[in-house]
Amino acid sequence: MTEQQLPSWADPSVSPADLDAQGVSRRQLLRRAGLFGAVFTLGAGPLATSASAAGRGYGGNDPRLAYLVGDHHVHSVYSHDAKYTFSQQAEAAATYGLDWMVFNEHSNFGHASYGAKSEHAEILKARAANPRQLIFQGLEWYIPAAEHCTVFAAPGRNEVDLLTQFELAYDGKLLGYTEGSAGATDTARNEAHAVKAVKWLAAQRRSGYVDDVLVLANHPLRLGIDSPHEMRAWRDAAPEIMIGMEGAPGAQGAALPGWRGATSIRGEYENKPSAQSWSGYPTDAYVTYGGFDWATATVGGLWDSMLAEGRLFSITTNSDNHRTVYDTWANGAWPDGQNFDNTGKLPDPVQTDSPQPGSDFWPGEFSRTHVGVTRYGYREVMAGMRAGRVWVDHGHLLDGLDVRLKRDCDHGQGVTLGGRLRVRKGDRLTLNITATTASRPNAQGILPELAHVDVIRGAVRGAVSDRDAWRAPDTKVVRTADVGGRKGTYTLRIPVTAGDESFYLRLRGSDGKRHGAGYLGASVDPHGPIPHEPGNGDPWADTWFYSNPIFVDLAGN
Repeated sequence: MTEQQLPSWADPSVSPADLDAQGVSRRQLLRRAGLFGAVFTLGAGPLATSASAAGRGYGGNDPRLAYLVGDHHVHSVYSHDAKYTFSQQAEAAATYGLDWMVFNEHSNFGHASYGAKSEHAEILKARAANPRQLIFQGLEWYIPAAEHCTVFAAPGRNEVDLLTQFELAYDGKLLGYTEGSAGATDTARNEAHAVKAVKWLAAQRRSGYVDDVLVLANHPLRLGIDSPHEMRAWRDAAPEIMIGMEGAPGAQGAALPGWRGATSIRGEYENKPSAQSWSGYPTDAYVTYGGFDWATATVGGLWDSMLAEGRLFSITTNSDNHRTVYDTWANGAWPDGQNFDNTGKLPDPVQTDSPQPGSDFWPGEFSRTHVGVTRYGYREVMAGMRAGRVWVDHGHLLDGLDVRLKRDCDHGQGVTLGGRLRVRKGDRLTLNITATTASRPNAQGILPELAHVDVIRGAVRGAVSDRDAWRAPDTKVVRTADVGGRKGTYTLRIPVTAGDESFYLRLRGSDGKRHGAGYLGASVDPHGPIPHEPGNGDPWADTWFYSNPIFVDLAGN
């Protein structure tokens, strides 16, 4: 989007009423996405739990779902390095069809002392002004000895106090607990403090102090300082709280040709290993593949090694919006005597006549996380994320995706993303993949077209003995369906046979414009995502979708 094409919501003075006058109401956006009726009529019963986890025997019959679209990583003037007001971000998100979003402000002393409470007051106003948009308050946590995480809570009387207490007691930046080098004096203490932080959040949820709270690791391989053993430790501390990671980072506009420079990489993954990085990552891990983090994009890589333990670990994508590409707003000037440390908030932005530096897209403009729910609401979105009913896409590649796996001998719909299906050896299964193609051009004016769908299968072998393992040698692409030229809604029916051991299935697909042999070779992944040349990474010309897995538990294993 060029500066001449900036919509009116880039002006903080434009109100939601003005948007309605322009014909872009929230109700219309939900209806266009096929969600409005669904989210308000599905909720006759409680959210489902996985069949095998609940001990229900063979088969499964998960409920019909509506998918709410969101972004868990958005910044505002309450982050020291961002520039937009709440109204700018919320109205942009509504325009691009988001149902939910998390204001995920950076932790620091100014935010903890002043910003968090002021931010909360504005969030309450934003919720009242936008009743059809679910707006969460969150925090971007500097993990002791590691990178960043999104932490966000369900709305309630203690949400801001929970985040502030957590920020002051557990933030690595505020405590000076950033050291994570192998063998350094403070590394073990710092890593243990991160685990303690996750357990503390879980305790607040169990006690009822807050209704719910979730944690997701952000841009995990950007610096290479989130080691496999740390990620496993966070997950194991409270898997109901630490539910996953960004499969693809924000800052997807970083490498638009001619924009930031000849060394720019999508996601701002422009780093090399440092003394803080985990030494077991190859140098190729520090760039994105089709815009996705190496940990997710590598079939048989780190994400798969965690899934191969038979435990859910979700992926998401988001904008990480600080500064939008081609945007002409600049940070305002500080009044005399004020700064971020004594206010916790930047001055509101001012309009200029020239593009300002930036790497990001608006929330929902390019990156989208789709969460399956049976009712519309804050806790329902969080429950859907915890259950793993999640798929993600870039560039609005698909309008919809529904995935079901069932035994051929069973009635019902089967289980969906994040779920578990219990089977016997030799059972014949069918994987039903229902896709709805893009029906309108995206923000770049492109009508996206899905070219192929890949089915990825991995063996489940249980907990690893090496907590730093990052390979799953028995995971590979087992089926590719060419779907180029298909329009509307269609269903792929993929036959699957249960073998000698438990396994999982996950999906991936792309527009087919840029691919090659996967990182671990063509025999594992014959047409996977590949890195782009530095400075030449047009994200609109290389778009992908990924889904969370479905687990298949073999009886007797």
